[in-house]
Amino acid sequence: MPRMVGRVKRIRIPEELQSLTLAPRHLSLLAYLLFDGPLGVNELAARLEVAPTTVSLMVGDLAKKGVLERAEDPADRRRKIVSIAETHRPAIDGWLGRSAGAWRAALAPLGPAERQMFVETLAAYERGLADHDD
Repeated sequence: MPRMVGRVKRIRIPEELQSLTLAPRHLSLLAYLLFDGPLGVNELAARLEVAPTTVSLMVGDLAKKGVLERAEDPADRRRKIVSIAETHRPAIDGWLGRSAGAWRAALAPLGPAERQMFVETLAAYERGLADHDD
């Protein structure tokens, strides 16, 4: 685990994104949008386990910088759909896509029950760290 964390920390933010002062919280948001496609603010908030207002602030910040785009949901005009701006998609995909490919390759040989156990084990580890921080 320490080796894996060390490797992740060494992944450099692409040069074209370095001036945007992206924080770790942005990494998770961008990863969800890259891997799952455009999402609503409430969907992002649920996945990130934060309040929708927190996601709205992050999205607003990244939209001002041109990293994200917000569009009206055709099915519900009150709802905004958030996506990665096409101009930044190649850099973000190059930055985060390798990680997704590595996870897909690592999980491919596992059956559904084994994948579930793996995910639950990682979640328990994370909770253990969070409990220690509290």
